[in-house]
Amino acid sequence: MSMPRMHWDDLPAPARDAITERTGPVEKVETVQGGANSGFAARVHTASDVIFVKGIPAGHSQMPTQRREAAINPYLPPASPTLLWNVQEGGWDLLGYECILARHADYSPGSPDLPLVAAAIEELQAIDSPPLPFVKTATARWAAHLTDSAVLEGATLLHTDLAPHNVLVTDRAHLIDWAWPTRGAAWIDPAVIILRLMEAGHTAQDADQWAQRFPSWASAPAGGVEAFSTANAAVWAEIASHDPLPWKQRMAGLAEHWAGYWQHRPHTGL
Repeated sequence: MSMPRMHWDDLPAPARDAITERTGPVEKVETVQGGANSGFAARVHTASDVIFVKGIPAGHSQMPTQRREAAINPYLPPASPTLLWNVQEGGWDLLGYECILARHADYSPGSPDLPLVAAAIEELQAIDSPPLPFVKTATARWAAHLTDSAVLEGATLLHTDLAPHNVLVTDRAHLIDWAWPTRGAAWIDPAVIILRLMEAGHTAQDADQWAQRFPSWASAPAGGVEAFSTANAAVWAEIASHDPLPWKQRMAGLAEHWAGYWQHRPHTGL
């Protein structure tokens, strides 16, 4: 559930003081409007630095999401911003990140961002998931829609929400918003981004071809991908039925289309 975005002056004084103690004197604060899961999100400017600060009221239903995001940060690849500090004060849980002055990635066909996005995902594909209790397994996340969830087993750290608004681009791509770190088969993240490529205008075949650059996708078991694609289509259909926003309806349609494409695609693997 999204929450209203608050500005600097809306924060309780103890929360503002806690931020200032860590950043130094604040000269300017720019509220960031993107994203729906933070009550406060802003670029905090000092005389010598810019820090990205996001926060959520203590006790809010989204608190577990933010706690996961903070706890997973030390294990993330360089493609993700570094968490500098985490403080609870004034009834708020606040995270201070390295600020990346960037724009969201463009996934459209022919975009120069695509090789940068691929490089960031390749970096992530080499990371094993840390043994942390809050990191769900892919088998657990999609089990309700699979007859054999073992096909998703693996040791790779997965992002699982590689939408363009979760990827920032400078001279490289940066993966942000780690609300759902997951452990599973490495080919799951390529499967996830394929739908986002299709959302941006790629055909299913072109998105599939683009993903072949990842060894995990090129060698993915056809039966496992088919099971996941069917399960993911069911998840998106469920999401769209509960909250029929146009973009969710579109994602549900794309997921169904992809599942159909994969079922009829010639396969040489298992």
